[in-house]
Amino acid sequence: MPEYEKAMRPEDITRLFVERSNEGDAAGVAALYAEDAVLAYPPGELTVGREAIRGLWAKVLAHRPRFEQEEPLATLVNGDIALTSTPPKDGAGARAQVVRRQPDGSWLRVLDQPEFVAPTR
Repeated sequence: MPEYEKAMRPEDITRLFVERSNEGDAAGVAALYAEDAVLAYPPGELTVGREAIRGLWAKVLAHRPRFEQEEPLATLVNGDIALTSTPPKDGAGARAQVVRRQPDGSWLRVLDQPEFVAPTR
């Protein structure tokens, strides 16, 4: 696996995600997640583990979507855990991620809710 820039602040992950996604680099996107991460995507489903997340992003990025940087909301940090979030540019709810500081001081996503879907009744 190539050596990737590490997120040294929780907020770096969103920037790196957009850069790597727009390059079509599914392995680079997956490198932003902990080995045991849980991604709530596709909507209504869970993708568990870095390798499964890499496979999912390989399929998504094969269609060459373009992502834009979104202005982050304030990050909440409690020790080695942080909550990051961004309001989508399309105004549809929010995106939220829980990230964990690694032994080397970098941060990785452990929980990722990229789209909030209204509950069905």
